[in-house]
Amino acid sequence: MEQTKPKMKLWKKILITVTATILALVLLLSAVIFAVWHNEISAIASMKMIRERNDEHLDGAVYTMKVKGDFYLDDFVAQGGVKSDAELIEFITAKITKGLIDMGISDPEIGCSSFTAKSESGDVLFGRNYDFSKTNTCIVFTEANKGRHATISTVDLQFLGIDVDKNVGGLMDKITCLAATYAPLDGINDAGVSCGIYMTYQGGEETIATNQNTDKPDFTSTTLLRLILDYADNVEEAVEIASSYDLHDSAKTSYHYMVADASGKSAILEWVAGTDATDNDGSKRELKVVYNDQDAYIGEMEGSTEYQVITNFVIQPGYYDESPAENKKGYDRYEAIYAELNKTGGVVKDEQAAMDILSVVGRRSWKNDDGNGCTVHSVVYNLTDKTMMWIPNENYNDPTAVYTFSLED
Repeated sequence: MEQTKPKMKLWKKILITVTATILALVLLLSAVIFAVWHNEISAIASMKMIRERNDEHLDGAVYTMKVKGDFYLDDFVAQGGVKSDAELIEFITAKITKGLIDMGISDPEIGCSSFTAKSESGDVLFGRNYDFSKTNTCIVFTEANKGRHATISTVDLQFLGIDVDKNVGGLMDKITCLAATYAPLDGINDAGVSCGIYMTYQGGEETIATNQNTDKPDFTSTTLLRLILDYADNVEEAVEIASSYDLHDSAKTSYHYMVADASGKSAILEWVAGTDATDNDGSKRELKVVYNDQDAYIGEMEGSTEYQVITNFVIQPGYYDESPAENKKGYDRYEAIYAELNKTGGVVKDEQAAMDILSVVGRRSWKNDDGNGCTVHSVVYNLTDKTMMWIPNENYNDPTAVYTFSLED
């Protein structure tokens, strides 16, 4: 018995030492993980579902996510952006997951509508319908950081590879959602600047992507919108950002944008070369900017108003050879929105009245001329108050489906 006790004490010491070593390693590893990924961990922890899916109504689930830190956007700008979705995926994978987890972003064929207006109280409003198909959606909040603006934006999670028929589930799905900051479709910043992206189907029978190749730095479709939201104080600065980069739309797609600010100024940004019949070389396209107070050359309807409307056709005069009904996708929605705004001279009672206009051209209310199954979301941004009124999938008459957010909170 006398020899057994020292052996037992020795084994206890060894066990305690091993346990302490393992615990120290775990704590060290946890500290390293937190130091490297503390902002990402915070974003994942913040993600929550605010509305359940309803497959019968083509409603995907709706989530919110709050992103801290700069999500490496400064690094993105410093390296001169990217020229393709493949390069964007490579950048996001390297920065967010340190190369450990593959991520993906794709671009859709979407049909959308937007307009600017003023409320009776004088607030500047920016309304937008996003038309596509059933999907999960995330409303993403980013904080002001290193001279950049706080923002709210809407992201279609299927572009990140999230299954449209299932909820976001498990850690891997949530890690994938960290890429959402680089895939906004519309949004607002705390300077009162709002922007949206819309397909244009340029290039005649086959849509040709814009693919500029000069000595300027580069951005892709959604990263242009991200840069505007983070860096622009007003419409002019948004235009300056767009003018300072080469645009590289994703394959088989082409886009234009509308941007507006709290002063009431707005602009439509388009990249064109020649007419629709000849605009089949994306590298030759140049940026054309149409301001709301300088658009009489577009047409009498546009020149007589201070508000702007955008759908899915290029508004440059002479771009299309044939009648609007044949070649201008979304021209019927364009006319319908103008007709609604003209009733009151572009002044609507409030955000609800602006939302009512969006409901007129929702997929369930409108002739479905572009194959999109539903209006995924409708949103009215108040650029004066820096707030938003957001409704999923044409649930306009359901009070539980109306969400309001404020950048001032």
